[in-house]
Amino acid sequence: MSKFPRWLADNLKQALKVRRVVVISGARQTGKTTLAKDILNKDNIFRALDEENVRKAAQNDPLGFVKNKAGTMIIDEIQKVPELIQSIKYAVDNDNRLGQYLITGSANIQTLPSVTESLAGRVKHIRLRPLTQGEILQKKPIFLKRAFANDFPSQIEGYDKEAIFDIAFRGGFPEAERLTTQVERIDWHRDYIEALIKRDLKDVANIVRQDALKDLIEIMASWSGKFMDVSAICAHLGVSRPTITGYINALETLFLFDRVKPWIKTDYDRIGRITKTYVADTGFMTAVLGYKKDDIMLDTDKSGKIMETFVYQELSVQVELDRDYSLYQYRDARQREIDFLIERSSDGSLLGCEVKASHSVSKGDFVHQMWFKNNIVKDKKAYLGIVLYSGSQTLSFGEGMLAVPIAALWL
Repeated sequence: MSKFPRWLADNLKQALKVRRVVVISGARQTGKTTLAKDILNKDNIFRALDEENVRKAAQNDPLGFVKNKAGTMIIDEIQKVPELIQSIKYAVDNDNRLGQYLITGSANIQTLPSVTESLAGRVKHIRLRPLTQGEILQKKPIFLKRAFANDFPSQIEGYDKEAIFDIAFRGGFPEAERLTTQVERIDWHRDYIEALIKRDLKDVANIVRQDALKDLIEIMASWSGKFMDVSAICAHLGVSRPTITGYINALETLFLFDRVKPWIKTDYDRIGRITKTYVADTGFMTAVLGYKKDDIMLDTDKSGKIMETFVYQELSVQVELDRDYSLYQYRDARQREIDFLIERSSDGSLLGCEVKASHSVSKGDFVHQMWFKNNIVKDKKAYLGIVLYSGSQTLSFGEGMLAVPIAALWL
């Protein structure tokens, strides 16, 4: 069994009961294979396409390779032989048995140019992200339930700004988490990047300028939590927009970077419609940017960027566990911003989250959320506004506005 029980395990087990095919996608080294093996027994078939002989067999006889009369067949790293998707479609179209295939992929197979079949109606897609702090501590994911019930603990000790940065710098990749020093973790993440560029990216894109790609990874990491200016990146790297766009799409296909959609469910005509970009793991981010914890403690821009990205990393996992929740961000033409908006679809309630690296909060930190509540939400739905900060107390600032310790995300 995995050292870290994953929150998604129950979702995965349920999906195998109701779908013929289940796909676990996520970046390399997030624990997809371990999770698949953890929930299935030894009688199931396991085939890893990273192994050369297995990969050749799949390429030479895809229909024979996927033949499966009983149990669940696990096919690991499907992006290595994407033509197997068509053979799997043929197999499940001739056999309605549920839970036939559990596929893992370190690339988003829905965006691979070589995949012509979608498996629509037959497949359930599940994203496995890097470990959350809650998973590492073996806590339950209860933050969103607490938030919508306005039931936060009054005080959480032991997680000041420095302690939270220790967690953020470690990141959530299981192998990096097991290492004991920050130097070892930085080396691990840099080796990880090199392996992706030299091996995995060729499965999803034709990368001609590896030097530009390395620079792009660093630039995108520096834009985490911001609205990315692709034109400025093109000018800086001296690479055409179509090329840069293709490289960005490839990095997103490998789940290294994410986009958060804008919340636009209003008739307010000054609302922004641009997505915001985040690095999917803060350990990866700090290694790419060469950050040192002592240097950023007093650097407002860098510390804020890391803290916001870290909160995104924690929030996104909990949102994706339950289809009742959706994650957005808000920005309008007057530069009013809310870092994260989480909508509960069952009743339309909204949770607004601002992130501060500081251990103190003031009324001014709620200005944008107060405006949003009074002018956009009005009385049409429930709205709770919180500022997640590195202090230890939950404090009320009136009118449904709370300062909440960041550690409430996992405790």
